Amino acid sequence: MDIKTGFFYLFSLVLLFAAFKVITARSPVHAALYLVLAFFQAAAIWVLLKAEFLAIALVLVYVGAVMVLFLFVVMMLDINTDSLRQGFWKHFPLAATVGALIAVEMALVLMGGFRLADEPKSTVAIAGQVANTKELGKLMYTQYLYPLEIAAVLLLVAIIAAIALTLRERKDSKYVDPSMQVRVKARDRMEVIKMDATQKAQPLADAAADSAEGSAQASTQGGKA
Repeated sequence: MDIKTGFFYLFSLVLLFAAFKVITARSPVHAALYLVLAFFQAAAIWVLLKAEFLAIALVLVYVGAVMVLFLFVVMMLDINTDSLRQGFWKHFPLAATVGALIAVEMALVLMGGFRLADEPKSTVAIAGQVANTKELGKLMYTQYLYPLEIAAVLLLVAIIAAIALTLRERKDSKYVDPSMQVRVKARDRMEVIKMDATQKAQPLADAAADSAEGSAQASTQGGKA
């Protein structure tokens, strides 16, 4: 057994362990962390299969974006796990039956579905000369251009729908209509009005006399003290 096969078995064992802990962990946060570990091990297996683009995409998209967002949402929601465990043993027989059926189908496909009559030719030399990322980009933007554009439009519609569904008008928030701001004119922004003064202005001589009298009274009271 060479070192590549040893790494494959190592990554596969860790992947199976992480996948098992995802469905058996009691805490949703721990389950999300084990799922991140499973994604990393799957990316490592992709690297061993010389599919570097798929490995980087798996790490950047699922681990770097989706799982981090999911982890923060789970931590902020503070989910009550006791309510989630209710009815587990009630639905366990159906879940076990579906799981066993999927396992049998995967075993049939892996054992006999892709078995070829002729021995496939070695593609190691060809794979070393061709960049799989470049070839994948050519296929996506030539042969699969329309499916790519349809998927992009569907994702855009999903983003707009998610924003529209989660948009709520709060009563305590202040809202300004941009159209009213554009239509406003300069004379509507400020209005100058005339009104009577609350106290009539005194002449300068009277004001100086009042201030001198006030200072004299203050000094007299200070001398008595």
